[in-house]
Amino acid sequence: MVIAIDGPAGSGKSTIAQLLAEKLKGRDGGEFTYINSGNLYRAITLGCLRARIDLSDGEKVIEIAKNVKISYQKTNVFIDGENVTDLLHTDEIDRHSAPVSAIVPVRHIVNDIIRSLSEGRNIVVEGRDMTTVVFPNAEYRFYLDASADSRAKRRYEQGVSNLSLEEIKAAIMKRDEIDRNKAEGSLKIADGAVYLDTSDLTIIQVYEKLIEAID
Repeated sequence: MVIAIDGPAGSGKSTIAQLLAEKLKGRDGGEFTYINSGNLYRAITLGCLRARIDLSDGEKVIEIAKNVKISYQKTNVFIDGENVTDLLHTDEIDRHSAPVSAIVPVRHIVNDIIRSLSEGRNIVVEGRDMTTVVFPNAEYRFYLDASADSRAKRRYEQGVSNLSLEEIKAAIMKRDEIDRNKAEGSLKIADGAVYLDTSDLTIIQVYEKLIEAID
């Protein structure tokens, strides 16, 4: 079974996808694997920064994406055997990962990784084009949305950014613009996907609405 979730940054996709994977254990023959597609792009971005390449040089970014060995174990992302999960949510990675993810060949590489991870597994996967490009025929497809103010506040309260609330909001709005205007895999609501605005909902309320739709 594939449960695919799309939506803009800060809409609650990661938290709810991970919660669904945990709560759905035992259904359809066992474990559900949670896959955060954004972390794969962030891992490639980290690889590029470590290699000190110019991130505006698409060919060099593609070369890193092709050659870096990325693996996904439970909720952890590994680069060449190193667990880099805790390094993927810095302001620097946030700033560069959206342009990296807009490079079409990089998207193809990441999408192939995600599809290979899904083989023979029940998965809950989230990102920007999971319901439209990667798994358009997933059994369950959701689009989570939220206002820019709400998303900025959530990010600010996580305490993982050194930016002010207004700076975080500006960064989120810039990210939205990039995501919605990608040459391929742009952020949009898939036909038939269940739409949910999470601005004024708790995670538990979002979970309950998604479970209700699944059941």
